[in-house]
Amino acid sequence: MKSDVETLDPTKVKLTVEVEYDELRPSIDHAYQHIAEQVNIPGFRKGKVPPRIIDQRVGRPAVLEHAVNEGLSGFYRQAVTESGIRPLGQPEVEVTEVPLEAEGPLKFTAEVEIRPEITLPDLSSIALTVDAAEVSDEDVTERLDALRERFGTLVGVDRPAAEGDFVVLDLKAVVDGEEVDSVSGVSYQIGSGNMLDGLDEALTGLSADETTTFTAPLAGGEHEGKDAEVTVTATSVKQRDLPAADDDFAQLASEFDTLDELTTDLREQAAGSKTSDQAVAARDGLLKALEEAVEVPVPAGVVEAEVHRHLESESRLEDDEHRAEVTVEATTAIKNQILLDTLAEQLEVKVAQNELLEYLVQASRQYGMDPNEFIQSIDKGGQIPAMVGEVARSKALAVALRQVEVKDSAGTVVDLTEFIGSDADDAADEVPELSEEDAEVAAAEAVTEELAEEAVAEVEAEEAAAAEPAKKKKASKSAKA
Repeated sequence: MKSDVETLDPTKVKLTVEVEYDELRPSIDHAYQHIAEQVNIPGFRKGKVPPRIIDQRVGRPAVLEHAVNEGLSGFYRQAVTESGIRPLGQPEVEVTEVPLEAEGPLKFTAEVEIRPEITLPDLSSIALTVDAAEVSDEDVTERLDALRERFGTLVGVDRPAAEGDFVVLDLKAVVDGEEVDSVSGVSYQIGSGNMLDGLDEALTGLSADETTTFTAPLAGGEHEGKDAEVTVTATSVKQRDLPAADDDFAQLASEFDTLDELTTDLREQAAGSKTSDQAVAARDGLLKALEEAVEVPVPAGVVEAEVHRHLESESRLEDDEHRAEVTVEATTAIKNQILLDTLAEQLEVKVAQNELLEYLVQASRQYGMDPNEFIQSIDKGGQIPAMVGEVARSKALAVALRQVEVKDSAGTVVDLTEFIGSDADDAADEVPELSEEDAEVAAAEAVTEELAEEAVAEVEAEEAAAAEPAKKKKASKSAKA
């Protein structure tokens, strides 16, 4: 097979492909076999009709059409591989020549949008600044108060509702004189902002059994976005009483014996959180630095296809204002994907099987699905290669950060090894590259293998550790005893 590449613009190429007859022959033979099994011709059993009879009765053009349709995608993929281009969209294919009479070649062209070639800056030339990981007394108090709130009790009060109070309410929404929604006996904390716009203001100053009316846009349902006249009644007002911050509370809320031990642990947690925030800020800062340093051409067709898919899923294809918003978001996302794919390639980032599985398990949590069912679902949908790409992009940023100088606002070099690993760690792991085919096989096998169970257990352990507010070190307690 021969193929030539013509660059139409920085994000689009035209492949001209010529397939020799011998390479097309297996598809032609299969086409004859398939047609023989479908047609009824007197004197021949199904599946036993000779090719010359099929040419007479069905026609060679029909055979070649079947063969070309069957083999074209494979020939296209082979041409893409041999040419080294990186398609981002679906190709527009035109068959220009087929061997109708003689054993000539199949010729076709394919125009496709590709990942453009871009040059990234020297990573060592990038310097990033993040906030210092200093823990204040206010940070510790905030965590202690949050813990106290978990053990607080709601007590009814005979006064107007204020910020932070809990109100049990009845609510009715009317649009154009028609009641479109109502709830009763709902508990709502003033200031949470998770119901209707204007509800916090309407409830503030309202005492038990008092009613008020306000106008607000509806957040969901068939009347989403329409202004509704909302009537709300506060049936009761409660405040949260917090337990005293003392040794008794420390023993109730944690495995620590004293308040001093608890606050020391909360301070360590706050420090860990701020260090984690530094890693996130450094990652975001590096991506922003790359965006500012490189002009990335974005394939218009790929953007349009993503915008259409998004709007179609929301049934908002005719919403021009929303289309404009989604277009900006899609353009940014695809630009970042091009940047990070190039970065991953430049850094020769490899994705290991356990890294892929851990990512899939975490993704299943976000969708509220069983990990095995989630893996099966995306495997059937052919989404495993896309998941490998996501892992590679995230890993590329971590690897790149090892070559970037990161300092805090005080000028101190920040050590992010805990979050981004080290080159020595990667070398010790000897991570083999996971191809798309290997990734699909690995994900499919992981449904029943111990590796998937280990990935689930690891993620669950991390979630449990994050959810635990304060955990006493066992060794410390033993030493004290």
